[in-house]
Amino acid sequence: MSESANEKQGSRLQFFPVMMFAVIMGFSGITLAYKKGSEILLLPEIVYQVLSYITAILAVIISLLYLYKIIRYTSEVKKEIKHPVRVNFFAAISISMLLLSSVFHENESVAFPLFVIGTGLQTFFTFYTITYWLNKNIELAHSNPAWFIPVVGNIIVPIAGAGFADIYLLDFFFSLGIFFWIILTAILFNRIIFHGMLPQKFLPTLAIFIAPPSVGMLSYLKLSGVYDMFAVILFNVALTFGLILLALIKNFYKIKFFISWWAFTFPMAALTMAIITVYEKTNFQYFTFKFLGIVSLIMTSILVLVVLIRTIIAIKRGEICQPE
Repeated sequence: MSESANEKQGSRLQFFPVMMFAVIMGFSGITLAYKKGSEILLLPEIVYQVLSYITAILAVIISLLYLYKIIRYTSEVKKEIKHPVRVNFFAAISISMLLLSSVFHENESVAFPLFVIGTGLQTFFTFYTITYWLNKNIELAHSNPAWFIPVVGNIIVPIAGAGFADIYLLDFFFSLGIFFWIILTAILFNRIIFHGMLPQKFLPTLAIFIAPPSVGMLSYLKLSGVYDMFAVILFNVALTFGLILLALIKNFYKIKFFISWWAFTFPMAALTMAIITVYEKTNFQYFTFKFLGIVSLIMTSILVLVVLIRTIIAIKRGEICQPE
């Protein structure tokens, strides 16, 4: 490789975005959706197994690339973690580890270390981001649904930690996530409705509204084991946000591709898991939930495939890892 080629590759890694961890979240989500589908809908386990290895490989590649950036371009990482928008995406690192722990939950030697490290990082990013919001003069224009990631990501901890951690610790993370979900939903609706639509680049993050109630219901069921009225409310809120996103679908047709497109994937996978779980918890009595689960799984699979193809094309064109 020539010296100029090496310099070009190095400069691109300098701008390797932390948002790339959303790719791991998306693949972990669809993997867990197929895992749930194999358990409840009797889908072939081979699909889930293949996806789990693909997810693990992608996680290793992305993690190593970002680790190289941390070592080689420390100043760029410092700029990201102090950026009013990008700071929210650092929790995608810890959430990715927690989701990977869930993917390989049956393998305790893999799942437990991922859970411990993921929970530790999630705690750090949660309180770092909250103190960042409190200490900085954050402009309303900087707010977007990515704000959910660092704090509402705590709801995933009880799912990954089932069987690994004390119930009181899991209750703490669940409570923290639910509390901030309610607050941020009000703030973000105020921003979107009364202060102009999000910039085109962040329109895909609207899908993140689906994730907190979807994951919240799954997490609540892990803690309580009961599909009661609170679980019903969480599920119906998730379904409502899913329908709102469907009603807004024409808004996404002409959006230029950004890495933020991956924001569509995990929330849709979470909703799919929620629907299939409700079908299970209602004793398989309601075919509607089975039908919705299958349709949602197909749509999410197509979505992940489309976004993956667009990402590969963007990488080949050199459109990713560019300074803003």
